[in-house]
Amino acid sequence: MAIDRQKTGARIAAKRAVIGTLQCLWFASAGLSIMPGHAAPRRADAPIVTESVAPAGGSKPLMALGAGDVINMQVYGRPELATTVSIAEDGTLNAPLVGSVPVAGLSVTDAANKVASAYKKGQYLRNPQITILVTQARSQLVSVFGEVRSPGRFAVDASTTVFDLIAQAGGTTERSSSLMYVIRADANGEIKRRAIDLRGLHNDGYQLQSLALQGGDSVFVPPAEHYYIYGEVNTPSMYRLEPNMTVLQAISRGGGLTKVASKRVQIKRRDSSGQLLTRNADLNETVQPDDVIYVKESLF
Repeated sequence: MAIDRQKTGARIAAKRAVIGTLQCLWFASAGLSIMPGHAAPRRADAPIVTESVAPAGGSKPLMALGAGDVINMQVYGRPELATTVSIAEDGTLNAPLVGSVPVAGLSVTDAANKVASAYKKGQYLRNPQITILVTQARSQLVSVFGEVRSPGRFAVDASTTVFDLIAQAGGTTERSSSLMYVIRADANGEIKRRAIDLRGLHNDGYQLQSLALQGGDSVFVPPAEHYYIYGEVNTPSMYRLEPNMTVLQAISRGGGLTKVASKRVQIKRRDSSGQLLTRNADLNETVQPDDVIYVKESLF
């Protein structure tokens, strides 16, 4: 019986030795290292997963990381290295073991790759797989001002559109124009302005425009421009000026002509020097802000 037990024990020991050898070969083929004082990591075949893709050609990412952003970092197979941390004022991320890693101005993809490189350079991990998710985008702020109910600065992410921002600001006021403007600096630092026509939101006759916002953008909703109409129209008053409105459309907005109206229509408009000029109007010409339209009475 003693001899049988010895043979059984020898077989078990031999089997364990073989299993241990196979495990070492498996880790080597997976490109993983077992560092002293560290638990053996599991195989990580999945690519780095991030919230956005770094653009080609070295251009600025749509949503770059910045000071104040709160990120969640995961290291595949190493849960003890997971962390949720704010990016410091100097633009660095404090990663476990490796310490401060500069990530400001990078996309989450590039930041994850940079942290992975720090782990490899420090010989903590041979093939680290890093996932970075932005949980609070505090550095990506956009200003909205003008005719909105709650002007201010709002945090945005890569999916925030100009309409999302207006909703965050409480919507437009009753005095707002039907056009708003997104103000943004281009790659050369030149300030550009893009008009967004709000009429497309409720009128199929106009193109529905949208625009994904970037940190540093400004959105301005101007007050509506007006024109004035009096004389032989049914509802003389001051009216909101719509883009490309003609004199004929302006008269229609004023309730149309009365029974005694003539075909003679005048416009009073200030020139570039501020002088008020009066002239006969063409019904198809475009009304300008602060125009005064006068419909004369028929003589017969």
